[in-house]
Amino acid sequence: MSPTVTRVTPRKALPPELAAVRLSAAQRANVHMIASLLLDYPDAAWFARLDAVQSHLVGLPSAIAGPFEDFIAQARRAGATEWQRRYVTTFDLKRKCSLYLSYYATGDTRRRGVALVTFLEAYRAAGWEFDADDLPDYLPAVLEFSARSDSEIAGALIASHREGIEVLRAALEGMDSPWALVVRTITLSLPPIDARTRERFLDLISEGPPTETVGLSFLGQLAPFRPVSQEES
Repeated sequence: MSPTVTRVTPRKALPPELAAVRLSAAQRANVHMIASLLLDYPDAAWFARLDAVQSHLVGLPSAIAGPFEDFIAQARRAGATEWQRRYVTTFDLKRKCSLYLSYYATGDTRRRGVALVTFLEAYRAAGWEFDADDLPDYLPAVLEFSARSDSEIAGALIASHREGIEVLRAALEGMDSPWALVVRTITLSLPPIDARTRERFLDLISEGPPTETVGLSFLGQLAPFRPVSQEES
């Protein structure tokens, strides 16, 4: 009797599991704020603040400060034009390198609209409003929320999307991308994961996000994507 085939795509290897680095609440907030800034698009303002970002590495454990230092050095050597080109090639053209966390669980399916509203509700429950051009599951925005909010909701939000962060790390490390250094610091700042969570992101690494295509026009039609000031006027 032939063996039963349970999945079409062979499983890919997970990246090495990283032991969490012991951090104070202030250090973790600092790590998440630095990662938020470094994962954003590297425009002129991004390069202009690198000195300030680097000054905040003082006092962080070497396991985290080291990757940040390496990443910043690589960006400076490459220069703005080349770094921007590499950023677009990495994050805009590869499905498994999305910076939008809900994409890993829902892909471009109808469920993603609900997932995005959940992010907005989490911000609001912690006393924050999301007011940006990006979608609320944008990893730099979630990291900034984690850095600036002292609400337990902020920690729960990023922890609940650990699978997406690990899939992103696996993809970036597989490409030997410099941005893997930044995502690595996020992993090091989070608590250990259990076997069930590790199994879920193993599936995501192997199979990728769902691929049902429904178009993205519905996203801008959701009421929660209007600022509260507009809703109340």
